[in-house]
Amino acid sequence: MPARKPAPGDLEPVETASRDELHALQLKRLQWTLRHAYDHVPHYRAVFDGAGFHPNDLSSLEDLGRLPFTTKKELRENYPFGMFAVPRDQVVRIHASSGTTGKPTVVGYTRNDIEVWATVMARSIRAAGGRAGDIVHVAYGYGLFTGGLGAHYGAEKLGCTVIPMSGGMTERQVQLIADFKPDIIMVTPSYMLAIAEEMERQHYDPKKCSLSIGIFGSEPWTPTMREAIESKLDIDAIDIYGLSEVIGPGVAQECIETKDGLTVWEDHFYPEIIDPGTGKVLPDGEEGELVLTSLTKEALPVIRYRTRDLTRLLPPTARSMRRIRKITGRSDDMLIIRGVNLFPTQIEELILKSSALAPHYQLEVTRPKNLDELTVLVERAPGTGGATGEAAGAQLAQKIKNLIGLSAEVRIVQPGGIERSTGKAKRGDRPAAQGIGTRAPRAMPAQARSTQPFTVNRASRNCLEETVTGMTSCMTAA
Repeated sequence: MPARKPAPGDLEPVETASRDELHALQLKRLQWTLRHAYDHVPHYRAVFDGAGFHPNDLSSLEDLGRLPFTTKKELRENYPFGMFAVPRDQVVRIHASSGTTGKPTVVGYTRNDIEVWATVMARSIRAAGGRAGDIVHVAYGYGLFTGGLGAHYGAEKLGCTVIPMSGGMTERQVQLIADFKPDIIMVTPSYMLAIAEEMERQHYDPKKCSLSIGIFGSEPWTPTMREAIESKLDIDAIDIYGLSEVIGPGVAQECIETKDGLTVWEDHFYPEIIDPGTGKVLPDGEEGELVLTSLTKEALPVIRYRTRDLTRLLPPTARSMRRIRKITGRSDDMLIIRGVNLFPTQIEELILKSSALAPHYQLEVTRPKNLDELTVLVERAPGTGGATGEAAGAQLAQKIKNLIGLSAEVRIVQPGGIERSTGKAKRGDRPAAQGIGTRAPRAMPAQARSTQPFTVNRASRNCLEETVTGMTSCMTAA
């Protein structure tokens, strides 16, 4: 797997700028962003005024810490377009991601936002080893999800030929890879393994396929999974990071020549690491929750957005901008299953709407092969017959599919069949290794390569339990 290192002149000037030059650019852009948000978003004007802060008060990057955080809660409260900082007729595209309620988190883009997004994605693909003329097979989902179109526009801007395959139809994925011979694939890491498995089923050696680079994101993945993918397909497996609320994929990207963490494109996104409990800003090198502020977004500027992703800021290496370590988990209880964000409360809301079901349930996420599978165990309500309970379970499975976008097996158990939690929940110790089959206690995304279930027990709504290869941990559920 010969690494495609950038040639002289390949990089943008900002990618090799000095820290002083970068700080000056960040400060200028941050001052513009705060003024833009204050002048055009009522929510941010109220927040700034409540904090006794005016955009003119920003004289250094550190002054940003005087402002409160933005969370999904504020985005939901201003649904659908209340956080937009431009007139709606200047918004040329809308994307949306799942939230803890039935309403999605809405993201808008101006024409310039789309151009910036394409630019950082082109930069990301180049950092991963992509070059003009490469064929890029995009197997991220298209539609409201930002993954597919983000990858698509970035690859086109770089000068690549794009195969807009989207997700699913695994046999067809293999056929097009065999026939079109793409150089790069952009997909979730778990689905890459499923595609490789289908190749083997078709007696097509994955190592002999045309792919040389895989750019994998949309879900956390371990170094052990990287090794498994690279070994099975003889490719370079490269990490990409982003989230819809900030722009989509392309916030940070691993560089192929180092593979030592993801370079944050700091000319467009200002990163902070905070203590998730106190909100205190932590120095570089300490682990905490990643907070991001957009520096160039027009339609939806976000200021100190709490990503809930746990990582740490590292010094620059391949580029002049700082890196983040691979995401180790989340500071909330969101699960990521096959690239879909799922909060246990979403399942709970659906259960509570059925009089035949009791509000005691358990979620199990297993990975018997390469893709996560979700099972919902829920008690039937006292006095409800077995047939009625089973019918309610079938209806629940259908609602999960229609409203959340996940296929799930629903198992109905008798009243009292879900173990109750008592007392104060405790959090277990973090395991020493972060490989397949082990995860950090707060790493809620389903990443364990184990047939043992990851379980979320909501019997008493006060404990999240994780059981993977003998490790059990609990944490309080917000």
